[in-house]
Amino acid sequence: MSYKVSVIIEKDDDGYYSYCPELPGCQTQGDDLSEVVSNIKEAIELYIETLSIEEKAALEHQEIMTMTLEVKVA
Repeated sequence: MSYKVSVIIEKDDDGYYSYCPELPGCQTQGDDLSEVVSNIKEAIELYIETLSIEEKAALEHQEIMTMTLEVKVA
């Protein structure tokens, strides 16, 4: 079975940091974008494997949306 989850990736001075808002505590890091994407996929798979049937069902109905907004500041 597959699941769609949101992933946030942030770049900082040490590389990349990634986390999944739907899965509290599911986070990782990597030296480059490719590594952090690979690491977060693995972290999500391992996290979901630990969930009960009820928790997995609830995950299917959860939706988090992200967007980018541009605002003008005087």
